[in-house]
Amino acid sequence: MNAPLAGIRVLDLSRVLAGPWCTQLLADLGAEVTKIERPGAGDDTRHWGPPWHVRNGEKVAAYFLSANRGKRSAAIDFATDEGAALVRRLAGYADVVVENFKVGGLARFGLDAASLHDVNPRLVIASITGFGQDGPYAARAGYDYIIQGMGGLMSITGKPDSEPGGEPMRVGVAVADLFTGMYTAVSIISALYRREKTGEGATIDMALFDTQLAMLANQASNALISGEDPPRQGNSHPNIVPYQTFEAADQRIIVAVGNDRQFARLAELCGHPEWAADERFSTNSARVANRDPIVEGIAECIRGRPASEWLEKLENAGIPAGPINTVTQALEDVQAQHRAMVRMLSGTPVVGSPVRIDSARADSDLPPPTLGEHTAQVLQELGVGPAEIARLKGESIIGG
Repeated sequence: MNAPLAGIRVLDLSRVLAGPWCTQLLADLGAEVTKIERPGAGDDTRHWGPPWHVRNGEKVAAYFLSANRGKRSAAIDFATDEGAALVRRLAGYADVVVENFKVGGLARFGLDAASLHDVNPRLVIASITGFGQDGPYAARAGYDYIIQGMGGLMSITGKPDSEPGGEPMRVGVAVADLFTGMYTAVSIISALYRREKTGEGATIDMALFDTQLAMLANQASNALISGEDPPRQGNSHPNIVPYQTFEAADQRIIVAVGNDRQFARLAELCGHPEWAADERFSTNSARVANRDPIVEGIAECIRGRPASEWLEKLENAGIPAGPINTVTQALEDVQAQHRAMVRMLSGTPVVGSPVRIDSARADSDLPPPTLGEHTAQVLQELGVGPAEIARLKGESIIGG
């Protein structure tokens, strides 16, 4: 593939997930990403194991591998004056800087947006924080779990309080971080496009809390229009019926009826074609209003046959349905194999990029780096000689 971001240099000062997820996507699209890490420690997620993976003699947590494909690692301690000066020099040749320090956290190193724009006015600088650069919560640290709670997502996730085990639940992956990373990448690409026309750099302010509110989507819209808080509904949908899990004879399956034609076909399969003509069930809005009786009728029907039989019948009838796979089952699914979604990069297993452009995958072939793997290479590109590199390493200003 002719990588769309080839030639774009990204200086990645971020760690953990939101920032690294953003820069991994930019790397998959062809950008040259240099990740700056603290010597001897690196990104916190390198240590968030088990499970562990060993490459080039370094034990690294699987968590780190998930968000750092396609990057070079330069171990530079920018808490030192010389280390900060090296990072500023790198920023002078970069197109993009991504960071997720607390508000004002980089100013004491001379690496804040204003200082970096003095060095390179064309820089696109993206700052990711929990709550943004201003407002009453700006100084707070932002963690995905807290954001899921404060941003309303947990209030609509999980079983209702009236059911056994009913309580607010976090989503199984850090979706506020991941969505923020994706929104940030889109913002960066947009700012680069504007720079092509105006020559101006940009300062991007991304907040996990803002993103969490935005990604509530129809649930936020429901609340704004109705003035009422959406309830937790477990595996059912607030606006569509039936759109949930059902217990077949041997395991649960998902049935997702998206329109009245599909419902009529489901009614036929259940041996109750009269449901489609019943005014209580003939339209989706009617089914939402009469959720319990129609769901109970469908549940009684589905529990009488095994899941494999139902999935085949539903597929043949054009009714969206599917199994509930474990993560391993999903990764091993024949569709995942066909799309080559699991890749091996220098002996490291990773999930590949979902992006395809002109039938080619936008997917970096560079494996997640070991800590400081590319420090010497990155500094040599700045014109730093071997003797100076050895001195900086001896004084623990750099690692690798």
